Amino acid sequence: ISKHFPSEERYSLTDQIRRSSRSVCANVAEAFFKRNYPAAFVSKLSDSLSEAAETQVWLDFAQECKYFQASDAQALQTRYGYVIGKLLVMMHHPEQWKT
Repeated sequence: ISKHFPSEERYSLTDQIRRSSRSVCANVAEAFFKRNYPAAFVSKLSDSLSEAAETQVWLDFAQECKYFQASDAQALQTRYGYVIGKLLVMMHHPEQWKT
């Protein structure tokens, strides 16, 4: 979707959305390798949660600017809501992820 944003958004909104959304996954990967250390695991998941919330905010801005359809915005927000929910479950039950 961000490929279709105006060119003047390339280094601001587009970059922010891509950076924060990629960071969600990267932080989950880091958390996975720290799963035997509950505090470190939860800390990295918390970072991921923050990045997911940031992505939602940037998507809100993009939708308010009419850079994509409201239906696409709702679908993305729903997906991020799901991701945030899963992260919260993992954070509240870190013992389930120990090896």
